[in-house]
Amino acid sequence: MRERKTLGLAAVTGSYVLWGFLTIFWSFLSQANSVYILAHRVIWSLVFMGLYLVVTRQWREVVEAFRSRQTMLNCLLCGILITLNWGVYIYAVNSGHVLQASLGYFIEPVVVALIGVIAFREKPTVAETITFLCAVGGIVFLTLRTGTFPTLALLVAVPFAVYGGLKKRVTLTAQTSLFVETLWVTPVALLFSGWWTAQVGGTAAALGGAPFWLLPACGVATSVPLLLFNRGVKEIPYYVAGILMYINPTLQFLVGLLYFHEALNVNQFLAFCIIWVGLAVTMADRIRRLRQEKRALQASLRKE
Repeated sequence: MRERKTLGLAAVTGSYVLWGFLTIFWSFLSQANSVYILAHRVIWSLVFMGLYLVVTRQWREVVEAFRSRQTMLNCLLCGILITLNWGVYIYAVNSGHVLQASLGYFIEPVVVALIGVIAFREKPTVAETITFLCAVGGIVFLTLRTGTFPTLALLVAVPFAVYGGLKKRVTLTAQTSLFVETLWVTPVALLFSGWWTAQVGGTAAALGGAPFWLLPACGVATSVPLLLFNRGVKEIPYYVAGILMYINPTLQFLVGLLYFHEALNVNQFLAFCIIWVGLAVTMADRIRRLRQEKRALQASLRKE
């Protein structure tokens, strides 16, 4: 049991670390059109997940999914939302806005909590309410001080948060769901890829000098972290997964600052600090709850 939890913790941590450093991978394709990269991310994710389902013999669930109109509709909406999130993130990285993209992923858990309150009638804790108010305060402060709204950050956060909410209505496993979602948007991706390649004069020109192998690598880079997360999250408490979630935007922030050498002005730093204070409150509350649950479990085992 302990070994499974250790492996689960390693898998979830690994998924967040990979997502955090994925920023660097997209920069290798910075000479290519962002929509062209997005198209190939969709296409090769479909190919990779298709091969995975063949190897693991999970095609039966795909067939069952096609028999449910509601499941297919939900997967269509999820496909549109995750494609929007992927596209905005790729654009943010390749246009020099990694810090704003990381801000989006710091805000995303707060948007998830808000959706939970509105759509699922969930009751936030006091700590989660403080975190939400801090996130709103950080956005308002940044907007008032700079005169610009953090549009990219919210375009990263909101579609992914809504995507997560819709996923609660999809009964498929993560790998089957991703396959069906990408299947819906692949025709559009193929059409754009073919049109853009013809417009610029071939694949080599479309890639702007980047090696071709980076295109199929898009599918691997997209799917592997998701598979690791899906495997690991079943073995550890969800509170732990929620705490580890902040590894991703933290690494993105550090990559933007140290690898891409993006400038962090005072207003941005203060806005991040306001949001970080709110996140720290929720993390401390989750750690406290996790310890309480652990003590309660140990007490019940001692009674037995």
